[in-house]
Amino acid sequence: MEFETGRPDKKRKIVLAGATGFIGGALQERYARKGYDVKMISRRPEHIAWNDFAKIAEALNGADLLVNLAGRSVNCRYNERNRREIMESRTETTRILGEAAAALPHPPALWINSGTATIYRDARDRPMTEESGEIGSGFSVDVAKAWEEAFFSADTPRTRKAVLRIAIVLGKGGGVMTPYVNLVRFGLGGHQGPGDQRFSWIHLEDLCRMVEFLEERQDLSGVFNASAPEQVTNAEQMRIMREAYGRRFGLPAPAWMLEMGAVAIRTETELILKSRWVAPERMLRAGFEFRYPTLREAMAEIAR
Repeated sequence: MEFETGRPDKKRKIVLAGATGFIGGALQERYARKGYDVKMISRRPEHIAWNDFAKIAEALNGADLLVNLAGRSVNCRYNERNRREIMESRTETTRILGEAAAALPHPPALWINSGTATIYRDARDRPMTEESGEIGSGFSVDVAKAWEEAFFSADTPRTRKAVLRIAIVLGKGGGVMTPYVNLVRFGLGGHQGPGDQRFSWIHLEDLCRMVEFLEERQDLSGVFNASAPEQVTNAEQMRIMREAYGRRFGLPAPAWMLEMGAVAIRTETELILKSRWVAPERMLRAGFEFRYPTLREAMAEIAR
C-alpha cells in the first residue's frame, strides 16, 4: 500500500477505535466540536471494519491521536466463551492497531490505549498508585496485564504511547449511573456487601480532559491512573448518591444477595465487591486539575 509522503491534510485527525459506547460517544462528540477529522473503527457497518487492514492504515496515517477503547463488556458471567471473547477483544484489536501503525510513514503522534484499574489487587489498606501499586491476581487482572503487554510490545517507536487505567466512569445518560440511579430511586441504595470496599471513580468530563491533557503534554507517556483523587468506601458512595437524588434511606444488599442477583442478571459480583483504591498520582504530579475531584461534586452535576 502506498501513502503520501507528507501529511494527508492540515486538519487535525483523531482515530477512535472501539469507541461506540459511553466513553467513546463523549470523545467523538467532543473532538468533532473541536474541529477534528474523526475516524471510527468498530464492528458497526458505518465505521471502518476491524478486518479492513488497508482502511485502518489509511485512517491512522498522519493521525494526531489514536484512542483505543475496544473490548467486550465485562458485565457478564465469566464462562469459558465470555472469558475468551473478553480477552481477545482487547489483545487482538490492540495487536491490529500496532501492526498497522508500525508500517506507516506517518504513524499516530500519540496512541492512548484504554486499560483498567482492576489490574491492582483488592486494596483496603492503602491506595494503589502507578509506581507503588501492587498487581493483583485472577481472570480480570490477567486480562488487564495481557492488554497492556499487547500495547507496549507493539513496535511503534515513533509514536508516543500512554495507558489509562480507568476506574468506574460516572456521567449523565449512561454507563454505571443507570443501574445505580434505579437502585437509589427504588429504595435499594444502601451499602453493598460489607460496605468497606473502596469505590474509585472518575467523572466522564475529567476522563475526556485527561485525553486532551496527554495530547497537549508531549513530555508524558507510560501508565496513568484515570481516577478521581477522592476514593470513598462503598457505604459512603451510596450515601452520597442517595443524597444527590433526595433519598434518605436505602436498603443494604448483603454479599449472598448480590451473588444470587448476579447469577440472575448474568454478571459477576466482582464488579461491586472488589475494593478498588486507585490514586491518580502521576496525573496530579503533572499538574492535571480535576473539574470534579469529589464524588459529591460529581453527583451534584449528574443528578442536576
